Parts: sequence; C-alpha cells; structure tokens
Amino acid sequence: MNNTIAMKRFEIVVGIEKLEELVEILDNSGVRGYSLLKNVGGLGSRGVRDPDDVLMEEENIMVVLACKGDQAQKVVDGLRPALKSFGGMCLISDCLWLEGPPISY
Repeated sequence: MNNTIAMKRFEIVVGIEKLEELVEILDNSGVRGYSLLKNVGGLGSRGVRDPDDVLMEEENIMVVLACKGDQAQKVVDGLRPALKSFGGMCLISDCLWLEGPPISY
C-alpha cells in the first residue's frame, strides 16, 4: 500500500473524572492528537454502564489515538501505572495510517 505508515492504535476507556489525568499522560508521552467519545457504555469491573440511563451519575469516556511504535511505548509506560491506580482499560492493536491531503477549515 502506498502512502501508509505502520502505527499502534490505542482505545482507552476510563471514567470521565480521570480524563484530565489521562490527557496529561498523553501530553507527557508526546501525543499530539486523539479523539474523545463521551458516554461510552458497557460492562466492566464497575458493573453495567448504560449511557441512556438518566440516573447514571458516573460517565465513561473513550480516547482513541494512533502513534508510531517508539511513541507507543512511551504511552504504555505512562499509562500502565495510571490504569492500575484509577482503573479503566486499554486496547492496543496494529494499524495503518493512510496519508491524505491536508484538511482545510
């Protein structure tokens, strides 16, 4: 494939109250771009999180990012102790980034 770069994809789910700490870890790791998906539901160690439940007080958020291998290791090194401390999950997979023309706004 032309114009592709091998990267690592991170899908990180944490309670929204930990978002600021997570962003700080990503910043310290040199990450310069990510996407946030709010009101993520599912079943985890804290039970069922239903984003459609109007009484749900605690909200999950998913952060999705991709970076090259050397930077990915920095993210893992910063993220591992944090997740042990405040919970959540992180999935890491191989991916390809497809270069395209710059987006103009």
